[in-house]
Amino acid sequence: MGKKISSPFSQQELIPQAETLEITRRKSELIIGIPKETYYQEKRVCLTPDAVAALTAHGHKFVIETGAGDGSNYSDKEYSEAGAKISYDVKEAFGCQMILKVEPPSLDEIKLINPQSILFSALQLKTQSKKYFEALASKRITAIAFDFIRNEQGEFSIVKSLSEIAGTASILIASEIMSNNDHTGHGLLLGNIGGVPPTEVVILGAGTVSEFAVRSAIGLGASVKVFDNSITKLRNLQHRLGKPIYTSTIQPKALLKALMRCDVAIGAVKGKLRSPILVTEDMVLKMKNGAVIIDVSIDCGGCFETSELTTHKKPTYQKHGVIHYCVPNIPSRYSRTASVSISNNFAPYLMNIAEEGGFENAARFDKSLQKGMYFYHGILTNKTVADWFGLPFRDINLLFL
Repeated sequence: MGKKISSPFSQQELIPQAETLEITRRKSELIIGIPKETYYQEKRVCLTPDAVAALTAHGHKFVIETGAGDGSNYSDKEYSEAGAKISYDVKEAFGCQMILKVEPPSLDEIKLINPQSILFSALQLKTQSKKYFEALASKRITAIAFDFIRNEQGEFSIVKSLSEIAGTASILIASEIMSNNDHTGHGLLLGNIGGVPPTEVVILGAGTVSEFAVRSAIGLGASVKVFDNSITKLRNLQHRLGKPIYTSTIQPKALLKALMRCDVAIGAVKGKLRSPILVTEDMVLKMKNGAVIIDVSIDCGGCFETSELTTHKKPTYQKHGVIHYCVPNIPSRYSRTASVSISNNFAPYLMNIAEEGGFENAARFDKSLQKGMYFYHGILTNKTVADWFGLPFRDINLLFL
């Protein structure tokens, strides 16, 4: 008898095995409704026709209320050619399983939303009431606030994009007001012309709005001074700009001296509850006649004591000889650019939700979606909202089975 050959495999392992094939996750078809914005002077839209066409090509369906894109100069025809259904009934747009809005829905609009729907919109926490959250809870709605969504780097990506627009726009608006000597301005050019002293700009705050205001002002040749109480923010701002500029902590004497000499003062400081008042009425009194104040932080109360809410139709007023611009929704003035920005942030999330087989699967693994979520099937999941209104909340991670 021959010698028995030992084998490293067991008898069971030598038996042919069935081939295991990868089971691909089934894509989810989304039915998305985009109603027309009804909030005062809101002209933006969540998705552009190009984004709708890209998502429609992946099998998703859209119901867009007629005129939803008018404020951003997108016609119903463009959306229709992109594959969307144009509806003349607002109830049909709100009746979809997923609803996209820029502004949060009103209480009357929430009544049009079907139970168990998914809502993407801004939240604007400081303008909401307890009734708003009770209405969402009663419909067991899953709600995601795009002003809460953070990307992989921990940045509020959509808010950052809109802040970039507001920062750049603040300088363009100031330039327009200064040059408009038919109304209030003194016919000044914001910039640097040979033999003429440059325009002086003071900026309060060193965040995203401030950074893009500084970039625009420097690009035009203005002399810029930035004030903030965070040395780290000031240092980071200089690092991002790649060049040294005048920066200072907020010291009343130094700030007053800068305000007395400046042509433009921009407020871009926000607090937890409201913006701190950094410039008193007495300081405004000492500013140059015809100087311009752009209070970008007016949506949080404003950081100039003399700031009062204005609108896009009547954006300015004069106080103590100083022109004030205090419109809270500056990006809506540039509605097309703002809409493209919002759309470019929204579309990848919608694509990912579909690729993952639906919202439930995507939300389990996408941390940025979880951070943006403040309601999950009618259960409040955001601690900030809960603390603000004294409502009970539950950790989102405990709700996923």
